[in-house]
Amino acid sequence: MEALDDLCRKILIHIYKYGPDSPKYMAHRLLGASGWAPTYDQVKLKEACKKMESMKLLTVFSGPLKRSPTSSVKPWIKIKAREVNYKPAGIYYDLTREGKKIASQLYKENRKNE
Repeated sequence: MEALDDLCRKILIHIYKYGPDSPKYMAHRLLGASGWAPTYDQVKLKEACKKMESMKLLTVFSGPLKRSPTSSVKPWIKIKAREVNYKPAGIYYDLTREGKKIASQLYKENRKNE
């Protein structure tokens, strides 16, 4: 198996900790980062996800992301949340069985170093 670079490791830990995500959104919130401007380059994230998909560590996620509404202020969110297979546009990635094993090890190492 090829060696994973730092960005790939961060992506695996992020998906392990937070669940399926899209490179577009990970550019803004990778490993809990927040802010208006993206922290990481979306193109590099997408390339890293494709690379890990070819290594059988990630798979394209096809199920619903959430089943409950997140806002009482915006009623249209509740309507969208009721739809069975609704998910925002974009390609979402999830971990494969092998990806979960590696991500679990990386997550534990990362927690020890903090």
